[in-house]
Amino acid sequence: MKNLKSVTYIKEGIGMFGLKVRLYLLIALMFGIVYAITVILIPGRTFAFYALLATFFLFLQYFLSPAMVEIAMRVRYVSEEEYPDLHRMVEELARKAGIPKPRVGVSDLPIPNAFAFGRSIKDGRVVVTEEIMRLLTKEELKAVLGHEISHLKHRDVVVITMLSLVPMICWYIAWSFMWGFGDERERGYGVIIGMIAFFLYFITNLLVLYASRIREYYADYGSVELGNPPHHLASALYKLVYGTASIPKEYLRPMEGFKAFFLNDPSKAYREVYDLKQIDLDMSGSIEREELLWLKNKEIKLSFTDKLMELLSTHPNMLERIKFLSKLA
Repeated sequence: MKNLKSVTYIKEGIGMFGLKVRLYLLIALMFGIVYAITVILIPGRTFAFYALLATFFLFLQYFLSPAMVEIAMRVRYVSEEEYPDLHRMVEELARKAGIPKPRVGVSDLPIPNAFAFGRSIKDGRVVVTEEIMRLLTKEELKAVLGHEISHLKHRDVVVITMLSLVPMICWYIAWSFMWGFGDERERGYGVIIGMIAFFLYFITNLLVLYASRIREYYADYGSVELGNPPHHLASALYKLVYGTASIPKEYLRPMEGFKAFFLNDPSKAYREVYDLKQIDLDMSGSIEREELLWLKNKEIKLSFTDKLMELLSTHPNMLERIKFLSKLA
């Protein structure tokens, strides 16, 4: 039994290490692209100007984003007297994660979900909607909160913000060179540089989306690491998909720009319902440990459309994500 536990811990360690390595390699690649652009364009002053402009807008976004999120998500910070159980769970998970207790908020958005944001660990905020508290059991809600606490612990909000700088720089360079002034020869050279920059903008944007998907896996792993059984988080994700799929699209459209903050992508929920039907074997409306173990040994195949949608999404395919959790069960 002791040896089996040791093997499990080694496998889990490799899984976490693999996620970290992928994220660090991605960061190195992104800023390698910035370095390459610098080497190519440094003789002119255009790159420096637009890099500074992009950096300015990035830091403006970084400092203003908490206020923007609070307004857009209708966040109301709540006291321990109002929501004692919620505060107790957040405090316990933050202590296990070794970070300061984040501010606790509630949102009246008409969807079941949760999110974390803030400029740093000390500025962390965790918010749940009224709908998710009605939908989930306490164990499932705690697993969700573990996921959000892990986002803060990993500082991945800051990482994504910094990575977003690279596509912004590529976009500004492309726009500058494509529509820059000069003689016919210079304009032809500028169009070529602009087209390359547009291509790099597209590629780096995909890489930022990939980083966003990695951080979701990373936070799922973090929730399990904080002591939440994988099937509780899997069940919570399953319920969120079903709870969101029936919501009219007009309610979801205003939240499109902020869906990267959510636990799942609300706009994909309707399609994901069909994929997840095969997991709930007893049709109980939740995922038990036995069902997650069953999925662990089952091969899943995604259609070309599913793979394409995932490529362009901030969140992993939900079936793949729950499959990942099954490996931790």
